[in-house]
Amino acid sequence: MKTILLAAAAAALAQASAPSPVDQARAIVGDAPAAAQTLVLTDVPRPTGPMRELFNRRDLTGWTTWLGYPDPAVTYRDQPGATPIGRSRPTGGDVAVKTIDGAPALWVKGQTWGAIVHDADLRDYHLRLEYRWGDRRWAPRADKASNNGLLYHTHGAPGAVFGTWQPSVEFEIMTGSTGMAVAVGRDVRIRTTAALDPTLISPPVRYRLGGTPVEIVNGTLIWNVENARDAERPAGQWNVLDLYVLGDRAVHVVNGVPVMVVEGLATIGKDGVRTPLTHGHIQLQSEGAETWFRRVSVEPIDRLPRVMEKR
Repeated sequence: MKTILLAAAAAALAQASAPSPVDQARAIVGDAPAAAQTLVLTDVPRPTGPMRELFNRRDLTGWTTWLGYPDPAVTYRDQPGATPIGRSRPTGGDVAVKTIDGAPALWVKGQTWGAIVHDADLRDYHLRLEYRWGDRRWAPRADKASNNGLLYHTHGAPGAVFGTWQPSVEFEIMTGSTGMAVAVGRDVRIRTTAALDPTLISPPVRYRLGGTPVEIVNGTLIWNVENARDAERPAGQWNVLDLYVLGDRAVHVVNGVPVMVVEGLATIGKDGVRTPLTHGHIQLQSEGAETWFRRVSVEPIDRLPRVMEKR
């Protein structure tokens, strides 16, 4: 018993003396707080070819569903003690085409975590989609912000990340955080610029145009960088997302407001070699919240729009 108590006391002391997430982030991005910036999109590129609809408004042609664990609560465990559902059962109760607001849309129930993945291998494009939240949220996120995601430059094996998703770069769709950049997979790398925001849950860093360069790496303190600002519309309204991708760079836009610029998208091999990540598939997540998607389209581009601070 004495040995156990001493070990517990040592662990508590170590935890108490460890730098807080804010102190750790301060050491990376400095003391300057993320003062509000009003960003605008300029020089929007013209499409260099015809637009392609990824959702035909009739059925799920072109999309494949992959589901994670029966109990999503085990998703982030090193040893979940379960097998992903994958494609082993019918998924019509998880993802379907239904009518809402008088028009067909992709319906994602959200109860079982996973994704629908489009079969097109995309590069150098402008993707636009609309989404809105449904009424239901599910455990283990029933009491948390509605959560989903637009994952791009998707590659690798289904379920390679937490048994649930494929490695990719995430354009976060979450109440208050839509547009956040997340590295989905331990081998994915994302570069952006950021500043300290102590009001955020770890990591306390927010995108800032002209801020300190950082690299987003899953499994580290900087596993995501928060959007420049919350530009989402109230629940029940449709939101428009624009994703501009050119090679290993991208711009995230929410309802016309640029909220994130990323570059240096890459994968790191087992040998440590960095390979630019310049193309891949699209995943729409299922992660605890009922979500509707519609008007999903892509068109080719040969340059990115510019993001500037409004003075």
